[in-house]
Amino acid sequence: MAFITANWNPLGDTFYRSAELYEMFWSLRDGLGDSLVAAAPYGGPIALLREPLRRSPSTRPQLEIYSASGASIASFPWKSGPVVHLGWSVNDELLCVQEDGTVLIYDLFGSFKRHFSMGQEVVQSQVLEAKVFHSPYGTGVAIVTGSSRFTLATNIEDLKLRRLPEVPGLQGQPSCWAVLTQDRQTKVLVSSGPELYVLDNTSCTAVVGSLSQSSGWQHRPHVCEQAALSGGGATPVWGLTGFCCLQERLSEMDTKQAATPKQMVWCRRPRSQQPSVVLMWDRLLLVVGSCNDTIQFPLEDQSVLVGELDGVRIIGSISQELLQEVPLVCQDIFKIASMAPGALLLEAHREYEKSSQKADEYLREIKEQNVLGDAVRQCVEAAAHEYDPDTQKALMRAASFGKCFLTEFSPDQFVTTCRELRVLNAVRESSVGMPLTHTQYPCLLLSLRLVYRQFYPLAIEVCRYLKIPDYQGVSRVLKHWASCKVQQKDLTDEAIARAVCAKVGDSPGVSYSDVAAKAYECGRPELAIKLLDFEARSGEQVPLLLKMKRSQLALSKAVESGDTDLVYTVVTYLKNEMNRGDFFMTLRNQPVALSLYRQFCKLQEPQTLKDLFNQDDDHQELGNFYVTSSYRDKRLEGRLAQLQSAVDEYNKAKNDFAAKVTVSPVHQVCPPGSWMTRRGRVMSLPVQATMEALMSLGLHKQAEQLYRDFRVPDKRYWWLKLTSLAEKEQWEELEKFSKSKKSPIGYLAFVEVCMKNNNRHEAKKYVSKVTPEQKVKAHLAVGDLEGAADAAIERRNESEMGAVLSRCSASDRLLMDKLNRARVATAKK
Repeated sequence: MAFITANWNPLGDTFYRSAELYEMFWSLRDGLGDSLVAAAPYGGPIALLREPLRRSPSTRPQLEIYSASGASIASFPWKSGPVVHLGWSVNDELLCVQEDGTVLIYDLFGSFKRHFSMGQEVVQSQVLEAKVFHSPYGTGVAIVTGSSRFTLATNIEDLKLRRLPEVPGLQGQPSCWAVLTQDRQTKVLVSSGPELYVLDNTSCTAVVGSLSQSSGWQHRPHVCEQAALSGGGATPVWGLTGFCCLQERLSEMDTKQAATPKQMVWCRRPRSQQPSVVLMWDRLLLVVGSCNDTIQFPLEDQSVLVGELDGVRIIGSISQELLQEVPLVCQDIFKIASMAPGALLLEAHREYEKSSQKADEYLREIKEQNVLGDAVRQCVEAAAHEYDPDTQKALMRAASFGKCFLTEFSPDQFVTTCRELRVLNAVRESSVGMPLTHTQYPCLLLSLRLVYRQFYPLAIEVCRYLKIPDYQGVSRVLKHWASCKVQQKDLTDEAIARAVCAKVGDSPGVSYSDVAAKAYECGRPELAIKLLDFEARSGEQVPLLLKMKRSQLALSKAVESGDTDLVYTVVTYLKNEMNRGDFFMTLRNQPVALSLYRQFCKLQEPQTLKDLFNQDDDHQELGNFYVTSSYRDKRLEGRLAQLQSAVDEYNKAKNDFAAKVTVSPVHQVCPPGSWMTRRGRVMSLPVQATMEALMSLGLHKQAEQLYRDFRVPDKRYWWLKLTSLAEKEQWEELEKFSKSKKSPIGYLAFVEVCMKNNNRHEAKKYVSKVTPEQKVKAHLAVGDLEGAADAAIERRNESEMGAVLSRCSASDRLLMDKLNRARVATAKK
């Protein structure tokens, strides 16, 4: 703590510091010389390709991937063409740009994923230089070819190549160029001799005197991370900052170096008002600001600069350092003789730990200025920006000490910073190798970065510690772990399935079908089937099974689910994929699916239903099919033919009753030239409706014939004829019919039907024939109260007497007295 400012270097009004991140694990015999090196931002991995232009087939270049701490992740010989550039995508995928314009993409562990080309014309002209950049669209690639033309792809996930206009006077490779991204626009800044040009989709614009009048950029606050170089000893530094003031020269300084720098990277922190540029030669690092001052750092070996959000990583063969502008809050606290509230609180805590009374003096001074809350906040914020854990602890303890003297202070910032620092310190460990700063921490999903590196236990602990919702945290980690687990070739399918089930269990947000799909993509269909057995949702199982051509299993799963829509989906798929015979045989093994398909065919494809019955030799259903079809046939001859076919099928099925009831209307009810031929519209009616229609037409003999042929119950036939004769007011026929034989429905029905048709006279004829139990109802139906009273008294039935009394009016006083006396007499007995 006493020497915390020892490595601070002033530059104008601010300070810069260099902190060692790691002593590198790797052992590079020849250093980083003669190698292509690409390091991913935000403390990402490092890719190294030795001697990339070596063309000897006997000794191929070696592509090596390391963590930020130099721990080896993957290594393999490069067997493709010469590589011009290496870069990393936002998803930690390695992009290798070859001379012929082919871009090969590998994952973090050196497994090839895919490739694409930057255009056919590039094959002839070759790629001179390439850059991988990040934009709002994703990861992009820009190249310059031997014909001095630029080609751009702003998003490798949705590849759309853009060939930019020519640069006037440019021959061969430009002295320097860079890709600019702003407001979802991607442009290229090119240096051609003493001129600078901006290339977009349609135009090439000279910067001086024209940029501020084009594209509307002058109205947009803009910070562009770009440094342009020109030849010679003097290196003018151009900065795009504020309102696109590219015309304004912020700084010009003689570097006193004859050679052109190997790298040039912005070094600034967010909201900094003093941008600076880091230039690197073989043995020298130079920091140049907008003032006339510089900072020089000697380099022991060849290094690589990696621009970060709040500084520059300097990667060497032995160690790795972080060069950054010292945050203002750290300057306020640690600057010599600082009287900032945070500095006084830190000193007060030091004295408190020494049991010195000076602690009280410092606290009194802070309280007198009424800045104790500010002091606590400064210590917390400064701790977040410090890389050394001991310094972090000292500042956080000072903040905790100051909080004790505040009555109203929200602990949220303190608690949140403690959590974040613990997480950051864990991932900064050399075994993990992710040197993130607190400024970089909110800019990426840390758990996802850990998942890409396959630090699954640490990722799960981080998610739980930060209380990230399961569907965004632990479940996502487990899903990625399971997807990687199924790719392990040294384990059996059974072992992997058990391990995945034991680890994942019923975690929300993890779909076994997604893991099974990954297993199938890796050529392990049996493992995929085992994993699908753990999937609780049949709707997720069936599509993958169909994709795997496991139609029988898919149909079984669909049937087990009880989801008819899912069954129909599988059946439709099988129908389109299989020949008719195999399709029908498959359905025979699944009765539920067969039944549902029959229902579908019954409504949509009747002919297919017939073929299905023929396939199964189901003569009973075929007979039913022909009978149903006969109702849809508009022609009499067609209907008769359908019915005859039905009879044949019923005979084959040995269903004598069905054959008999079907043959009757064919041979008895419908002889040629009969009434049915003349009144064919009766054909489509059921038996009862047909009899009603015949009676309404006066064809009682034909109706009686149907009654006998179809064995219609007597009661139904008598009701039908009674109703028909009464409605047609054929009273004489009705009386004859009543006397033909004893009525199976009784004679009260005759009374009620006659009264319904408003014929009291005819109704009274049948009252005398009514049974004694129904006499009262019959007399009441015709309005004969006296007859009803006599019948009720004769039967000595109190309920019937009461029914008659309820129908009596005030004028029936004598009848009412008679009934009352009878009720009393009945009650005494």
